Amino acid sequence: MDDTGNGSKGQPGLAEAALFGLCPQCGAKTLFAGYAKFAPRCRACGLDNAQFNVGDGPAAFLTMVIGAVVVGLALWTEFRFHPPVWVHALLWIPMVFGSTLWGLRVTKAALLAAEFQRKAREATDKDVRGE
Repeated sequence: MDDTGNGSKGQPGLAEAALFGLCPQCGAKTLFAGYAKFAPRCRACGLDNAQFNVGDGPAAFLTMVIGAVVVGLALWTEFRFHPPVWVHALLWIPMVFGSTLWGLRVTKAALLAAEFQRKAREATDKDVRGE
């Protein structure tokens, strides 16, 4: 372990990799090719990001969490201030859109970094047979 508490020198921590889109192997800002799309491989160290399977977990998690928070805040706002409908639209549509985009990027990066740190991989026939 190095002085920062990471697994080895150059590897970012889970939170750092998630928040800044860092490669879990070398720490370069090369994890994403688009806003929430992974790059096929790290341009700095060559780590193949296609080997990781993040799946739909982040999207399902965000749907439930952001939905619950926004509905709670919208109900509180309605009963406390009784604003017109356009105020609700002005508040909640950008909040849902922004928090979903930001949250999707962070949770996808966190899951990929966690898979890398734990050396997760897909099961094969050999794993099932116990070879």
